[in-house]
Amino acid sequence: MSIFAAPGAYDRAITVFSPDGRLFQVEYALETVNRGATILGIVSSAGVVLGAEERIESNLQDPDFTLKLFEVDDHLGAAVVGLSSDARVLIDQARIYAQSNKLMYDEPIDIEILTKRVGDIKQLYTQHAGVRPFGVSIIFGGVDKTGNRTFATHPSGSYRGYKAVAVGIGREAVENILKAEYKEEIDLDSAIKLAIKCLITSFKAREETPRIKITVIPSATKKLKILSDKEIETYQRGIEGSEV
Repeated sequence: MSIFAAPGAYDRAITVFSPDGRLFQVEYALETVNRGATILGIVSSAGVVLGAEERIESNLQDPDFTLKLFEVDDHLGAAVVGLSSDARVLIDQARIYAQSNKLMYDEPIDIEILTKRVGDIKQLYTQHAGVRPFGVSIIFGGVDKTGNRTFATHPSGSYRGYKAVAVGIGREAVENILKAEYKEEIDLDSAIKLAIKCLITSFKAREETPRIKITVIPSATKKLKILSDKEIETYQRGIEGSEV
């Protein structure tokens, strides 16, 4: 029997708990996230790295276009997994929050405050009839006055802070590498290499060849930068060469 079988049709309404305390519609949204291409976030001593697999739909696809990594503000980026249309709506709202904070307080928004506000939107869509949960998880990463921070959100609206985190279909393989190789004092360059190694391992385990995208927010500049495909290929050749 499927784990999503719901005696009494408790999965027909988002507002109804099953007898064992489950919201099936939220679990369905999480399944969408778990089947999406892998994303990750790594906090280093000198900044934050966000990475993502991007499945190539066609060789005619624009190589500079990204569905998984977004700039929210100068100091803050996001990686998304799940329904890209749901993600786009939440990223647009996150950008509004970031700009409103600048106008009101004349300072960049804290990463956790922004994450909480997006989580509040997600939570609202788990308790009203006529809507469905957002089928997306977002990793927010950046540099603010509290330091280098990374947070991951859940379709339910909950969120947690991490030193290193992965979400998506390759999460288990990536987390095994992170647990073995991540160190709190890791420098930014090593964090980029670790992120690329994790993503290579993830898609090779599934015998797929997606494209890797990497975003970096150095603490020295607090300015987000998306690495070019050539820069990523250089790192990738170094990683693969060292494993020969």
